[in-house]
Amino acid sequence: MERPKRQAICTVEMHTGGEPLRIIHSGYPSIEGGTLLEKRRYVREKLDHLRTMLMREPRGHFDMYGALLVESDLPEADLAVLFMHNEGYSTMCGHGVIGLGRYAVDYNIVKPVSPETLVRIQCPCGLVTAHVEYQEGVSGAVRFESVPAFAFLTNQRIDVDGYGCIEYDIGFGGAFYALADAAQFGINLGKSPIQEIVAAGSSLTEAVRRSVPLSHPESQDLAFLYGAILTDGRDEWCDEPTDNICIFADCQVDRSPTGSGVTARVATQYHKHQIKLGEKRWFSQPKVGSLFSGLALREIPFGPYKDAVVVEVSGKANYTGECSFWREEGDELAAGFLLK
Repeated sequence: MERPKRQAICTVEMHTGGEPLRIIHSGYPSIEGGTLLEKRRYVREKLDHLRTMLMREPRGHFDMYGALLVESDLPEADLAVLFMHNEGYSTMCGHGVIGLGRYAVDYNIVKPVSPETLVRIQCPCGLVTAHVEYQEGVSGAVRFESVPAFAFLTNQRIDVDGYGCIEYDIGFGGAFYALADAAQFGINLGKSPIQEIVAAGSSLTEAVRRSVPLSHPESQDLAFLYGAILTDGRDEWCDEPTDNICIFADCQVDRSPTGSGVTARVATQYHKHQIKLGEKRWFSQPKVGSLFSGLALREIPFGPYKDAVVVEVSGKANYTGECSFWREEGDELAAGFLLK
């Protein structure tokens, strides 16, 4: 029996610290837009049925994460990417950059160089530079330098439904995050059920979204609260890992320590004089045990943020497979679904 011909969307599957990464490298329709942010708007408005098909069940799952490779509008970029998740499209993804760094080396987008290969990745928030370990023909750990990161607000207080008055900060690390000590919610990140952590983080996100208007020096497309990061409150520098868990998009839980979240947290710690330039911190996702490192490399004044910093984040990604997906005619569930 001859199989019917179908237009497949092809992917490479990875994870970074346990967080999935579905790299979509072929099969998408043409994407219009002169800039990457314009392309992001186009896929959101015209091609969102493909995001839901690839991220949601039965092809994905509630916490799936994707990276769509698109044409760059920056001549210095080696590749450009749009990030997607269960709710929509994000502006930055650190675990995605770590995975894409290895992918660019292993799939011949850049020529590998030992001991490290430079990969320039255009993200919606700007150009991110990744350095990929490369020894004896094998790629390894990746470190990347962030776009300018900064503390937007610090030492704020807000009433969160069901939890009372919560103290929080807002940091930008390619995306905006509300940062708060989990103990204020009666939560221990290592021991409390994940459902309780999701409820607390989502409640904080919604409270801040209702009350705090955000702005970004370069584009209002970046001025939205992506999620909340609950921490163990250990923000002063030490050589032991500090725990955090990120709740983003539609109650999605990051299995990794969250690369852009680590960036935002380091920038906020630097602003509050809790760490100095060059002091490396280790960040752990305690439910999984995965680790990223982060350090403030240098100051880079950015709009009104005179102590904005470039943050270096490092981690390791691994391959899990390759896939081809298509939509069969007559499939009533082809658009995907989420069970909550």
